[in-house]
Amino acid sequence: VMVAVCPSGLKDKELSKITGSDATGDISYRDIGNIHSLTDNQFYHLRVPLRRVPSIRAQLRTQGLLENFLKDHRPDMFNRRYAQCFPPGTPSLRLRRSSEKIYNFMDAQYYGEISVGTPPQNFSVIFDTGSADLWVPSSYCVSQACALHRRFKAFESTTFHHDGRIFGIHYGSGHLMGVMGRDTIGEMTILNQEFGESVYEPGSAFVTAKFDGVLGLAYQSLAEIMGNPVFDNMLAQKIVDQPVFSFYLSSNPEGELLLGGIDEAMYNRPINWLPVTAKGYWQIKMESVAVQGVSSFCSRGCHAIVDTGTSLIGGPTNEILSLQQLLGATPTNVGEFLIDCARLSSLPQVTFILGGKEYTLTAEHYVRREAYGNKDLCFSGFEAIDIISPEGPLWILGDVFLTEYYSIFDRGLDRIGLAHARHPTE
Repeated sequence: VMVAVCPSGLKDKELSKITGSDATGDISYRDIGNIHSLTDNQFYHLRVPLRRVPSIRAQLRTQGLLENFLKDHRPDMFNRRYAQCFPPGTPSLRLRRSSEKIYNFMDAQYYGEISVGTPPQNFSVIFDTGSADLWVPSSYCVSQACALHRRFKAFESTTFHHDGRIFGIHYGSGHLMGVMGRDTIGEMTILNQEFGESVYEPGSAFVTAKFDGVLGLAYQSLAEIMGNPVFDNMLAQKIVDQPVFSFYLSSNPEGELLLGGIDEAMYNRPINWLPVTAKGYWQIKMESVAVQGVSSFCSRGCHAIVDTGTSLIGGPTNEILSLQQLLGATPTNVGEFLIDCARLSSLPQVTFILGGKEYTLTAEHYVRREAYGNKDLCFSGFEAIDIISPEGPLWILGDVFLTEYYSIFDRGLDRIGLAHARHPTE
């Protein structure tokens, strides 16, 4: 039995020091990253370059560590090992609540830069429509993962206001705990923005990650940290004129998030608009999923969430396992599905019916080819994940889908727009 050794820095006395009045300084979101501003049609936009990097899963596989990592980070085992390290009642340890959320960045690939503090301190974050919180590692963090990432130094920032409350977030592959603060964010001056400073990231989930933290773009009801998410505050304080943001994800190393607007150069018309059916995730109605033109799954209609925080397409276990069989994919001992790279040209198309429109992916789109030693491995871009909602099991449209379709998230009218992404070859 593996027993967790809790870091001494998290004893009550030390934690009170972190949350106490000696934590001075301020976080200001001065640039929301490598952000470029532009004025088109009299609307103010914030343009955030996104970079595509190997996922945590891919890096662990290359290092031969994936199987042991997944064993050690099963939620039940992880809770038994580390529950004693968290204060009683920490929300992240309530499995009932956390099981309703995805919070799994094992397969996240796209991140962008933000700047926090005055003077600015730089961080790379996942811009995630599947969560609603903003957090970055704290200089007080005692975990190995923090030591390998950039950490926010509140005492070096002149505008920081400490909050003192403790928060916990449960992820699919771990937990983190931190303290909350309020802050002026940005060159555009977002006032009183709640955010989290992570002080404890147990296990090795974030050790391999190329990103430092997460900036959530989902609805406020999904937030673990009390207060408005970043984009909500941008709207309330009229920092952007249009209540929309949009993602362009490319299979090349670069993509883009546009806060406050739509970039017509990034997609081909028309835009298909889909109403949000539940304001938590960005959730929409899906009519069916067809394989080679034959309706095979979600045949009576179901719901899907559009999630930039995961690279795969997820669905209920029984349906995804049947889909893997149709693709001729074979399971591995770590839950992934391999496809013979020589068969890609003969694999069927998979089509998602949304708002009466067909969104078709070929094997070139839904198969992930990754180098492993001196050969290539081909993995299915579909994964089994069971997320139950009042509307029934949810599908997840992650980056495998969003690379092909430009996505527009409209908070003003609570809808999602999808259009064919315009890639360099087009």
